[in-house]
Amino acid sequence: MSERRALFVGYDHVDARVRDIAAARRFYDVLMPELGLSEVKTSENGVEYYEAHRSGGSRRFFGIHEDRSHKPNESRIAFAAETPADVDRLAKIVAGAGASAIEGPEIPYSYEKYYAVFFKDPSGNALEIAYRRSPDDGVAIRLDERGEVIEAGGAFGG
Repeated sequence: MSERRALFVGYDHVDARVRDIAAARRFYDVLMPELGLSEVKTSENGVEYYEAHRSGGSRRFFGIHEDRSHKPNESRIAFAAETPADVDRLAKIVAGAGASAIEGPEIPYSYEKYYAVFFKDPSGNALEIAYRRSPDDGVAIRLDERGEVIEAGGAFGG
């Protein structure tokens, strides 16, 4: 057994299944660029959304591939947001793009506190957009529709 431990460096890609690629495209073509995955590559039965070119590294991507017999399950894919305000902004975007079963944005119960919106894509796949504070960040700010602070220092119970 090696003494060197692997360091988790993130994910290379996600390869999701959808029942109807056309319906999924209408949804993901709106959402993915907002998450920074703006280059679109298509194939016969799928689409891949790539991040911008990075110097010295491979590009991560999110792929969807049609499977007419696909049945969603309890698995959930969570995308990261940089700030709580990004979660609020992206929640409006997913609603406008046709997401269903939208919950939040909210601070859900979790071992680590974070702020998230939960939803399903047109095939029923469970997704989430979440802001996770850094361990030294005890402040979270969220604004209401009028731009007034509704949560601030200590919002995460830190």
